[in-house]
Amino acid sequence: MKRFAAAAVLLVVGAELMVLAAPDRGMALVVSGLALAVALLGVRWYLVFGSAAGAGDVPVDDAAASLRRWLSRTETLVSRADSTRRDWDRHLRPMLARQFEMATGQKRLKDRDAYSATGKMLFGAQLWAWVDPENVAHSDANEPGPGRAALDEILQRLERI
Repeated sequence: MKRFAAAAVLLVVGAELMVLAAPDRGMALVVSGLALAVALLGVRWYLVFGSAAGAGDVPVDDAAASLRRWLSRTETLVSRADSTRRDWDRHLRPMLARQFEMATGQKRLKDRDAYSATGKMLFGAQLWAWVDPENVAHSDANEPGPGRAALDEILQRLERI
């Protein structure tokens, strides 16, 4: 990129020097403007097509590393389903509530009653208790969470929307 930019500057400077050496200097502005336009178009072309050619050189390991990170995060979330209610409330409940809001379009802050009614219709009263962001336990935090079966059922119902 530095070489390309240097060549563009040299093109503009060279065009101006040629115009200054000519006996008719009335076209200096037009010629230097054209040289600048060609230089800018060349830089734009390099940024669009030059960077696309360089993107193919990225090693395939980036996809594998991304997949490993996703798998690790997913395993951690699933293990939290079998953990305590505190882990469920801190990690799974906010994620599930966000997914519910995105899937249904219901916003908790706009109309809490409609939000709760939609959640109970979709999940049922028993599963909604584990998705509802208002149902965070402060005293029974060490009791067991609902488990993987409940998480699986919640995710399946979210997927059906």
